[in-house]
Amino acid sequence: MRKSTFASVLAAAALLGGVALAAAPARAQDGMSPPEDLPLPSKQYVIDIGVGALVQPKYEGADKLLVSPLPIISVGRFYLPGFGQVAEGGTTKRGFFMFPSINFIGERKASDSVSLTGTRKVDWALELGLGAGFRYDWFRAFVELRQGINGHNGQVGQVGADIIVNPMERLELSFGPRADFASGSYMDTYFGVTAAEAAASAGNLTAYNASGGFKSLGLVGRASYAVTDTTALHLQAGWDRYIGDARNSPIVRGGNENQFSIGAGVTYRFAFDLFD
Repeated sequence: MRKSTFASVLAAAALLGGVALAAAPARAQDGMSPPEDLPLPSKQYVIDIGVGALVQPKYEGADKLLVSPLPIISVGRFYLPGFGQVAEGGTTKRGFFMFPSINFIGERKASDSVSLTGTRKVDWALELGLGAGFRYDWFRAFVELRQGINGHNGQVGQVGADIIVNPMERLELSFGPRADFASGSYMDTYFGVTAAEAAASAGNLTAYNASGGFKSLGLVGRASYAVTDTTALHLQAGWDRYIGDARNSPIVRGGNENQFSIGAGVTYRFAFDLFD
């Protein structure tokens, strides 16, 4: 491999890694991607990159929404020397699949809401993990697990399923249930209230210890339309309702046990070869 090609590979890897982190609010499986009936170019790398806007709760249990930019990345094909095509998307409608699972949680401060008065600051957190699933024609099911870094060191995950339909060429619709779960460390970080925090809340909060388990049930719907062979438009909406220890948390009782989100974006497809 020529030096210039090697440098290109390093640059592409660095770019992909940076975009993957930036795209954290949209997890790999639950992110926006072009319709699967869109033919993939015969290239080693096919990557859809875009941007959008996401309206979601300001923090876990918040009763106020926050609008934030939403970087998007979707990998259709990815080649690794010695391994071949480790990611091969496209028209495959049956079989098992694996994917990276990434999520980012912004910091939470007492100043974010009156209902958080007295609580400590929770730093931003990056969650990294893997997911696996099974696809059979119009049905898809998956599970993903992630490890928290920085703001929390707990484990989180999600199980879900989708019904997938293509009512017309280049248009893909999907809809299905989701169930989120988390370890005790995560739950106590975002839903627990210490005795010191309760004392500093001026009576707004009571001490509470949240245990691990399922924290929410919800639904997600998504529509993706390929305007051209390289450009696609996306729209998604979701609803989650806290259950168990998350629902009983004083933070959620002072906020909202129903959490809504809606996002929209556009992606552009890049296809290229790096290796001879």
